[in-house]
Amino acid sequence: MARARREPTDEPQTRLSDGTLARILPSGFTSGHELIVDGTPQSHVDLDDPTHLHFEYVARMGAVIDRLRMPGQPLTAVHLGAGALTIPRYVEATRPGSRQQVIELEPALVDLVRENLPLPRGAAIRVRIGDARDGLGRLPAALVGAVDLLVSDVYSGAQTPAHLTTIEFYTAAARLLAPDGVLLVNVADGAGLSFARRQVATVRAVLAHVVVLAEVQTLKGRRFGNLVIAASPAPLPTEWLPRLMAAGPHPAKVAQGTELDEFVRGARPATDVDATPSPKPSASVFDR
Repeated sequence: MARARREPTDEPQTRLSDGTLARILPSGFTSGHELIVDGTPQSHVDLDDPTHLHFEYVARMGAVIDRLRMPGQPLTAVHLGAGALTIPRYVEATRPGSRQQVIELEPALVDLVRENLPLPRGAAIRVRIGDARDGLGRLPAALVGAVDLLVSDVYSGAQTPAHLTTIEFYTAAARLLAPDGVLLVNVADGAGLSFARRQVATVRAVLAHVVVLAEVQTLKGRRFGNLVIAASPAPLPTEWLPRLMAAGPHPAKVAQGTELDEFVRGARPATDVDATPSPKPSASVFDR
């Protein structure tokens, strides 16, 4: 007998404070589940294998995380934006004993994820409710100058809020980093990459060492996609990245040095006075 078709209302869901709908659906492309917010895929989680990073940009973040410290060594990490807690789960799986803090604005989203995609038993992952920027100043004082990994992946629907894109924001975030700590930022942009170029210029105004990882056509500004900014007060271990990024399944590249100088040429760093949210993608970008 044919399996009954499940209606959307059968899936776990909740309304967020802005009225948008958050749902958890079985992945249509691979094992695991996806968190969809306002029609936008926000996270993919595979409870059976938390090292499975399905979204391309998340896999690139994972590639950087794998090179921090010694392999398997616990990290001190802070995550701005919870989503379905994909990266915290990855850190816990690959670096047991890591201490992690997550700041998320939406308590209903946290409850939805915890109930339907529970965290590993015993994981040291603390979720704090509040605005990501405000929450930076409320973290324990002991974290200042001690964070190995700081991930900024905050979206309201399909856009990053303007106040999380500025020199002032990144300056507050950089205070947490250890001398060789790494900041990872997810930036979504489309043709021309004007927002992404400005974000790179903004991060470079705060941290001395910056690289950008992205799929080749996205980095050329030919289609909407995600770019990962990796930045640190110390030189980044990047000699291994170009070969890894080119290995597929969707070839990517690393922009650094003079190529990055050219990428940001003419871009003005964003401040609290003139920042804008990230561009909203067309609905067709996320056709399932």
